[in-house]
Amino acid sequence: MPDSRRFPLLLIGAFLALYLIWGSTYLMIRIGVASWPPLMMAAIRFLLAGVLMYGYLRWRGVPAPTWQQWKAATLIGFLLLACGNGGVTLAEHADVSSGVAALAVATVPLFTLLSGLLWGNRTSGLEWAGIALGMLGIALLNLGSNLQASPYGAALLIFAAAAWAFGSVWSKHLPLPAGPMASATEMISAGVILMIGSQLSGEHLEQMPTAAGWGALLYLVVFGSIIAFSSYLYLLKNVRPAAATSYAYVNPVVAVVLGMLFADEYIGMEEGLAMLVIVSAVVLIGLPQWRRPVVNQASA
Repeated sequence: MPDSRRFPLLLIGAFLALYLIWGSTYLMIRIGVASWPPLMMAAIRFLLAGVLMYGYLRWRGVPAPTWQQWKAATLIGFLLLACGNGGVTLAEHADVSSGVAALAVATVPLFTLLSGLLWGNRTSGLEWAGIALGMLGIALLNLGSNLQASPYGAALLIFAAAAWAFGSVWSKHLPLPAGPMASATEMISAGVILMIGSQLSGEHLEQMPTAAGWGALLYLVVFGSIIAFSSYLYLLKNVRPAAATSYAYVNPVVAVVLGMLFADEYIGMEEGLAMLVIVSAVVLIGLPQWRRPVVNQASA
């Protein structure tokens, strides 16, 4: 019988990893793309993290994924990491501030609930109210000067959020490897896809990255990928997708504060109001998640 005390602690730790660590990765991406080509940096990040995790798991005796599991992991890795994280990285390279990028990604829970409808998931009144409030926040965000100055970056962020959300819901219906092996295979697959994209787009290093660039990459590999992404996949298996993606409403606060403190980023009045509205929306979306028990039906 599983330890009932340990399970809540794992859940709490996973949520903290998403809220705090992923909130800081927006700043690290911003620092990293100043030295690295965006797709190349994302590719190296996920290849390193995936290979390290895969090697460790195989050393611990975890079975190698089957061909069917590799195919499923490639699909989810493409959506979550190549499209999702890759889109955010490209947007920040296009001069979207790290805080505003995090605010735009707050559309993830909206797309998650809408994607869930394709599989017959029901959405409560409180969740719909949260969606409406979140959309108001996104509208306010787009009135700000940051996204208006970069329509390309804004489009990339919405695409990234939609791809991430759809992949998150779909992952519960695919034969992914069990536990952390899912993270490893998805990161390896996404890393290969991103590296191909980097080469096809003609990216190359014009000079060696700075110490800050190397430090940002290392942080993204260890904390942003191995720890936080594994925590996210763990939550997807143990809570409803809308709860697992609630980090998107907390990350903006962390990202905005860090961007203002360490990157001299400016948040305008519209963007500040958008942050308050979006963060408030997570309360409405999150309430139904904690009122009902979650039955884990994932076979992976």
